[in-house]
Amino acid sequence: MSAISSPNCPPIPVVRASVFGTRVADYIEIAKLRISLMVLMTVSVGYFLALRGPASYLTLFNAWIGVSLAAIGASAINQWIERETDGRMRRTRNRPLPMKRLAPSEVLIFGFVSAAVGVIYMLLTVNTLTAAMTGLTFVLYAGVYTPLKRVTSLCTAVGAIPGALPPVLGWLAAGGELEWMAFALFGVLFLWQFPHFLAIAWLYKEDYCAAGLRMLPAGKSMPHVTGLLAVVYALGLIPVSLLPAYFGAAGMVYSVVAMVLGAAYLAASIGFAWEESRTSARRVIWTSLVYLPVLLMVLTWDHLRLLDWLRAV
Repeated sequence: MSAISSPNCPPIPVVRASVFGTRVADYIEIAKLRISLMVLMTVSVGYFLALRGPASYLTLFNAWIGVSLAAIGASAINQWIERETDGRMRRTRNRPLPMKRLAPSEVLIFGFVSAAVGVIYMLLTVNTLTAAMTGLTFVLYAGVYTPLKRVTSLCTAVGAIPGALPPVLGWLAAGGELEWMAFALFGVLFLWQFPHFLAIAWLYKEDYCAAGLRMLPAGKSMPHVTGLLAVVYALGLIPVSLLPAYFGAAGMVYSVVAMVLGAAYLAASIGFAWEESRTSARRVIWTSLVYLPVLLMVLTWDHLRLLDWLRAV
């Protein structure tokens, strides 16, 4: 066992992995398939909310394939860029690149090929605007957000942009235009990310500090600052989450659920700001992981229910 450290940061012990995964398992880890599944859920929500006629499930399926390939490519390029910093952090040091189970060149090729195939596939099977926005999402995540993590704590705000675009991609895939409802979906995903990632950054602050990444609090003594920022964003999320109902895309059921979930997310963030601890940070993370899928499922259900009612009258 040895230790890694950075100036003004606590040392982090390094333990070498004793079990090497297969190449398939390593590529699955590079692809971050669990994140891709969450992305596909948000794409689906955007698609169904934009529908003005019968659903084309082939179009939705094609959008899934294109967005998945682009997301996999972004994850691979992200890990290629951060292969050295990943090796300095407890939570990432056993990934395939830091442990040299995969060569950097093959991961780089895998990432760019996956993203390029995804964008081209969407261009051929969905539409030009969705393909262009998918390419923009890839560039913002892999080419802007990832390098900025070494430069400024504002990287979180930049990274929240590609993180909030998947429902917009679904909206465009269904033939929707860039209108206020699409921006409302973007706003919900954009604001939701901040308490979630601020809690993660606080929880792994020693890791980020040792790796030289500028995620708040970046190894500095900033009592309650991270928690207060989480409160601000959780508070702002409540009125933004009600915009789908304001624009007529959902009804009272969704509004009530959005307010209840928003209150729970805000309460968890306030608890984190009041007493920044591992327990309160994890509470924010778990609340966020319940908040988003429940909110989006209820939004989709209420929207489709409202459409059925309008067709019947």
